[in-house]
Amino acid sequence: MAGHSKFKNIQHRKGAQDKKRAKIFTRLIKELAVAARSSTDPASNPRLRSALAAARAANMPKDNIERVLKRAEGGEGDAYEEIRYEGYGPGGIAFIVEAMTDNRNRTASEVRSSFSKFGGSLAETGSVSFMFDKVGQIIYSVDVADAETMFDVALEAGADNVESEEESHIITTSPEDFNSVRENMEQQFVAPDEAGLIWLPHNSVLVEEVNATTLLKLYDALDENDDVQNVFANFEISDEIMKKIVG
Repeated sequence: MAGHSKFKNIQHRKGAQDKKRAKIFTRLIKELAVAARSSTDPASNPRLRSALAAARAANMPKDNIERVLKRAEGGEGDAYEEIRYEGYGPGGIAFIVEAMTDNRNRTASEVRSSFSKFGGSLAETGSVSFMFDKVGQIIYSVDVADAETMFDVALEAGADNVESEEESHIITTSPEDFNSVRENMEQQFVAPDEAGLIWLPHNSVLVEEVNATTLLKLYDALDENDDVQNVFANFEISDEIMKKIVG
């Protein structure tokens, strides 16, 4: 699941899926194309710098990146529209879905259908997002530095907070400071394992087994949609229930 550390058990479950390079590259290419609209000069375009960093972290071939930038320079980039959908899953769980599409009607229909199929519903814009904060998130493995060093370096770089867990250091920033913090951290250490802007829920809801399977199916249906870039939700599933579900 994009973003929140409390969804690590879901992230682990999805690990094999997320290695589908074609799907990852498609999302990264869309982000590059949209980011390059205003300028193809990374020095003056923070969003493009971030998109390029993500593409490099995913080992995207240089030719692929240059092709997108060349099309953008020539005004030939695909006309993707950025849309945010908000909705509720079973048990009132809140979902935020970020999409990039060249056909708004198709995407809206498919997202609505996924919610309906798994006992949820689309909601008005703003009816869910007030339960989340838009933040920058940077994740490093604990192998990179100890908790104290990571905390000191991140705060010096301008981060808002650092949480060190068993496997990861999770650094949060304001959206405005995200790029500068990421770049400063990369200079001090190495490129992070993950970095991006996310919707972080104010509170996570620990769901019962009866809703867990359906929520995961809804999440997967949304995440596998070709027009969807990111899915965020405010649910958490215990390791015990996850083991029952996925074996």
